[in-house]
Amino acid sequence: MSATAVANTRSHCRHCGGDAYGAEYCCSGCQAAAEVIGGLGLGDYYARRTLDASARAMRPLGDGLADPERFVEHLPDGSCRLRLGLDGVQCGACVWLIESVLAREAGLASGRVNMTTRRLALLWKGAEADATRFVRRVESLGYRLVPATASAQAAADDEAGRVLMRAMAVAGFAAVNVMLMSIGTWAGVTEHMGPATRGLMHWWSAMLALPAIAYSIQPFARPAFRALLHGRTNMDVPITLGVLLVAGISLFETLKGREHAYFDSAVTLLFFLLIGRVLDHRARGAARATVMQLLALRAENVTLIEAGGTRRVSAEQVTPGALLSVGMGERIGVDGVVERGESQIDASLVTGESKAAGVRPGARVFAGTLNLGDPITVRAMATGDATLLAESVRLIEAAEGRRGRYVVLADKVARYYAPVVHLAALSAFLVLFFLVQAGMERSILVAVSVLLVTCPCALALAVPAVQVIASSRLQQAGSLLKSPTALERLATITGVMFDKTGTLTEPALAAGDYDEEDLRLAASMALGSNHPLARVLAAACPQARPVVGLREIKGAGLVAGEARLGSRAFCGVELGAPAEQAELILTRPGFAPVRFGFAESLRPGAMELMRWLRAKGLRIFLASGDQALAVARVAGELGIGEFRADLRPADKLAWIEALRADGARILMVGDGLNDGPCLAAADISASPAHAADISQTLADLVYRDESLAAVAQFIAVARRARSVMRQNLMLALGYNLLFVPVAAMGMLTPWVAAIAMSCSSLTVIANSFRVSGGIRQWS
Repeated sequence: MSATAVANTRSHCRHCGGDAYGAEYCCSGCQAAAEVIGGLGLGDYYARRTLDASARAMRPLGDGLADPERFVEHLPDGSCRLRLGLDGVQCGACVWLIESVLAREAGLASGRVNMTTRRLALLWKGAEADATRFVRRVESLGYRLVPATASAQAAADDEAGRVLMRAMAVAGFAAVNVMLMSIGTWAGVTEHMGPATRGLMHWWSAMLALPAIAYSIQPFARPAFRALLHGRTNMDVPITLGVLLVAGISLFETLKGREHAYFDSAVTLLFFLLIGRVLDHRARGAARATVMQLLALRAENVTLIEAGGTRRVSAEQVTPGALLSVGMGERIGVDGVVERGESQIDASLVTGESKAAGVRPGARVFAGTLNLGDPITVRAMATGDATLLAESVRLIEAAEGRRGRYVVLADKVARYYAPVVHLAALSAFLVLFFLVQAGMERSILVAVSVLLVTCPCALALAVPAVQVIASSRLQQAGSLLKSPTALERLATITGVMFDKTGTLTEPALAAGDYDEEDLRLAASMALGSNHPLARVLAAACPQARPVVGLREIKGAGLVAGEARLGSRAFCGVELGAPAEQAELILTRPGFAPVRFGFAESLRPGAMELMRWLRAKGLRIFLASGDQALAVARVAGELGIGEFRADLRPADKLAWIEALRADGARILMVGDGLNDGPCLAAADISASPAHAADISQTLADLVYRDESLAAVAQFIAVARRARSVMRQNLMLALGYNLLFVPVAAMGMLTPWVAAIAMSCSSLTVIANSFRVSGGIRQWS
C-alpha cells in the first residue's frame, strides 16, 4: 500500500477517538497527552473509559485558560482554592484520570472533579501562582478549563441536550409524514393500489426516512461504534443495529418492488427512543439544572457606596462591612443587613414564600433575593462564596454525586441486558435460517423483530422518570429534593428525630428584666447569627446595627470584644434555678448578666404530623440542647415519649449512632448549628428553609413551608416513589419476558415490534405519574 493510501486510510486517534487517517494519533497534542498518561503509569485509563459522542473530544488545544490566578480564592486559614468549569469529560474514567494526575502534584492538598456539574475544585497551601501549574497539568491531558461563572457554564454546558432535542425533532417530523403515507397500507386499501403507486409511496417514504435516520441515529450510533472499537458492547449497539437493519431491509424491499417496507417503523422507533433519551438526560441533569438556576440568581455586579460617590463593581470584589446601594428590581449581591431604607423583598429563594417580605433597617437580606420596592442601602456581612446562595450551590453539587440503590440496580440489569439481546436475536436467525430453512430475508426480519421488541427504553426510564416527576412536583409544592438518592433512603426509615427550637416550636422574646440599651446591644450582636433565638432577638429591636469584629463560636454563642451572648455555660454565669424556657445570656465587664427569655409555641402542623407519624408506625424522638423542663413540656404536648434535653452536638450524634447500631433508620429534622453532626450522620436529613446555613448545607431535603406538613409529604412521596420504581422495573422486565419468545417465533413483524416497544415505554412513563398522588394527598 502506498504512503498516500495509508494516509487516506481512516483510523481513530488512540487518545481522543477522533479521525487519525492512518496514524495512531490525530495530532501532536494527543500524542503528548498519551505520553503523559503512560509516563505516570495510568494507561488503564484507555481501557476503562467510554467515549461520549455528545461531549467535546478531549483533544489538547493550543491556548489554555488565560491567567488562572485571577480566579483563586484566599481562605481564612491561608489556603488557596480554585473552582473552574471542566469541558471534555467523557465518563467516570476521566474523573479517575484527572484526580490521579492531580494527586501527584506537589503542594496540592485536594483536587476533585464533579462529574455531573463538570466542575473542578482545587485546594492548596502555597503561592497563588501555583494555580497556573495545576491548570496546565489538566489541560495537557486534553480537557478545557473555563471560569465557573453562570455565563461561562451556560455557554459550555448542555450541548448534549441540544443535540438530542434536534435529533428528536427531525425523527418526529419524519415519523409523522412517513406514517401518513403508510396509512393506506395499514388500512388495507392497497388491494386497489397498483404496484407503481405502491412503489412510489415507498420511494417517497425512503426519501423522507433515510436522511432523518442518518441524522437522528447519531446519538446512538457514535457510542455504539466506539464501544465496538474497544471490544465492548452497550445498550446503543442493539438499538443502532436494529434501526439500520430495518432501514436496510426496507430499502431492499423497495428496490425489488415488493409489497412491504418498514421505513415508518424505523423512524417511529427512533422518535420514541429519543424521547426516552431526552427524559433520561433531564433526569441525570436535574442537580446540575438546580445549580445553574441558583447561579443565575447571583448578582454579578453591584453598586458600591464610597466616600466620593458610587461605582459598579463585581460582587466578588465586595468585602464584609462595605455599603451597597440596591435599586428597585435589582438582585442583592451579598448577605447583609439593611442599613437605610424600607422596601419589599422577594425572598422566595430563602423562605419559599411567594409573598414579598417587608424589610427595614436591621433586617437580614441574602444574596440572590430581589428588591421589589424602593432603593435600600445594605451593609455586607458575607460575600462571594461565604453567602447562603454560594453555600447552597456547593452543597447541591456535593449531594448529587451519590446514586440510589434502584438506579444502580437498573444500570446493572441494563449492562447484562445487551449481550442477552444480541444472543437472542442471533439464535433466532440461526434457528430459522439453518434449521427451519425459512430463507435469508425471513430470518433477518425475525432477528430484527427480536432486537426491536427488546429495546431497553422502558428499562432505562424505569427509575429516572419517577425521580424527575417526584422532584419537580415537590419543588412545585415548595420543597427542594437535593439528593437523587433521598427518596429511596427516606422510604426505608423506621424513626424520625426532631430538634426542638425552630423546628417544632417558634420562639418569641418574652418580657424580662432588661432595658432598651441591653436589648439594643444584644440585638446588634444577634444580627451576626442565623440561630433561631438570635434571629428573634434581632427582630425585636429594629434600631440594632451590625457589630464590627463580631465572632461566632459555632454551637455556643457570640463574642464582640469582651461582650458575650449565648448560653449560661458559654457566658460563665449562674442564675439560680434552671430556666423553664429557652434563653440567651448577655455578659459584659462592669454590668450584671442580662437574661433574655423566649416563650415558645408549637409550629403549625406539629400536632398533626406527630399523629400521622404514629399512625404510620414510625418512632418519634426529640433531641434538644435546651433545659429539661422546656423540653419535657414540648414533648408532653406532642405526645413524644422518647426525648432528651441538655444535649451537646456530640450527645445528639451519639444518640443517633446508638439507634442506628440497633438497626433503626433515622430521619433527622433540624435547623440549628448544633444539629449539623446529626444531619450528616442520619440516614436521611431534612431542614426548613429558615434554618442555619450549615443545616441547609447538610440536609438532603429542604422544605420551604412553615407548616411541618411538608415532612409528612416527603415521607409519603418517598414510599410511593419506591413502589412505583419497583413496578416500573417489573413492567419493563415482564414486557420483555412476554414478547421475546413471540418475536423469536416469527409472530411479530418489525412494525408491530416497534409499536410494542413504544407502548412499553409509554406504560412506564404513565405509571411514573402515579407518584404525584403522594404529593396531592399525603394523608
